[in-house]
Amino acid sequence: MPLRGFGPRSSEQTSAYAVAASELLEVLWGRGQESAASGSVSPSQLRALLVIEKHEGANLRALGEALGSRAPSVSRLCDRMEAMGLVLRAPSPTSRREVELRLSMRGRALLKEYRALRAAELNAVLERMAPADLAALTDGLAAFHAAASERLSPERGTDASPLRDDVADSA
Repeated sequence: MPLRGFGPRSSEQTSAYAVAASELLEVLWGRGQESAASGSVSPSQLRALLVIEKHEGANLRALGEALGSRAPSVSRLCDRMEAMGLVLRAPSPTSRREVELRLSMRGRALLKEYRALRAAELNAVLERMAPADLAALTDGLAAFHAAASERLSPERGTDASPLRDDVADSA
């Protein structure tokens, strides 16, 4: 579905291409995840690990808000991840009723491994693209990342965090 040579596109057209691309990414990433040596986690667990990584020390309420989930579901999710050795819970230094969530070394290693597997799958696709298309994609993805980070930021209206130097903020 090449778009070259066409005029401005509507947000609906762009959204349709983004949905199609994200579905292909899911397939590519799934292929990589199945080969992970450290075992597999569910998509919900992976999303939670990413949020905890980005907001180290967040409490269950903040994690639930970021995931769009209710407290009981988030608590059970964290119970499973803690049992797997991926997450550590510690009492909050500011409130006795709250618990802070942090990634364990195993959780960090799992995210690093998933990112490497996903990057390998993506690189195999990106190597097939023309340099000009790759440059345009890079610019578009940087703008998309900034807009999505702003939308998902718990402190809406603040500057979105920049891309990490090694890999984008998603696994």
